[in-house]
Order: sequence, then C-alpha cells, then structure tokens
Amino acid sequence: MATVQEINQIFRQYGRTLGSVESFTGGLFAKSITAVSGASHFYKGGLVTYATEEKNRLIGIPYEVIDKFGVVSKEVATLMAANGQKALNVDYCVSFTGNAGPEAMEGKPVGEVYIAIASYEGVDVHKYDLDGSREEIQQKGVELALELLKNKIFANN
Repeated sequence: MATVQEINQIFRQYGRTLGSVESFTGGLFAKSITAVSGASHFYKGGLVTYATEEKNRLIGIPYEVIDKFGVVSKEVATLMAANGQKALNVDYCVSFTGNAGPEAMEGKPVGEVYIAIASYEGVDVHKYDLDGSREEIQQKGVELALELLKNKIFANN
C-alpha cells in the first residue's frame, strides 16, 4: 500500500496538485495528508460534505441525482470528485462516499464505499465492500485512496 510520504514525494516530483471531497471518511484523508511536512506544496485543500445538503450546496450535486441513486453511489462519487476538482482548482481530486456503519443506509450495507479520482483524463470510480468497525472502514478507505492515487499519477506521467 502507498504511504502518505510516497504520495507527498510523487505529487511534488511531478508538480501536480491534489484536493479531496470527503463524506464517510469525515476529513481523515485530509488529516492524513497534512500530517506529513511538505503537504502544502501539493495539497490545496478539501471539503467534508458529510450531510446530503452540503453535497448539493458546496459542490453542486443535484438533488435529482441523490434521489435517484442515493449518496452512496458511483454517480455521487463521480460528481463529488469532478466538481471538487473544479472548485479546488486541482490536477487530481479524490472523493469518498459510502456507509461506514453501524447500520444499513439507503438499503446499502455497511462497508459499501465508493472512491473516485478526477483528473484531466476524466473520473475513475472504484467500489469496495469493506469489513470492520466504523473506524477501520474509514482508515481502509484512506489507504485505498492513497494506492489509487499512486497508481493513477504513475499511469498519467
């Protein structure tokens, strides 16, 4: 798995910028990235859009999309990443939406999560079914995103 230190090094090496839009991780990704010295050279910022109305108000996800697919969906993850990329003016934006528990939500089981990465090539969305406690699901989500970002930036450069 990729580490925050590796992401720091890779983004700085390639001169790329990063942002994030988080829901089920509640800011854990941003906290993890900024815990390493030098993050200000590439990480421009993030939004925590935990509530549905903030997904609409802050990053412009239409209620029609939320009503049709639910907040735990590839469609919402895609828009979170794409709209976050524009709002934060970054090369790459990662988004997190899912159900960390403790109960099913929108008929989606605990552990169903979507992580999307927007770049100049478009948006890639990945669905995972994770096990563990709420905290473990959040941590696994961050770890998966770091690995996805590492693979994505190497594929693009």
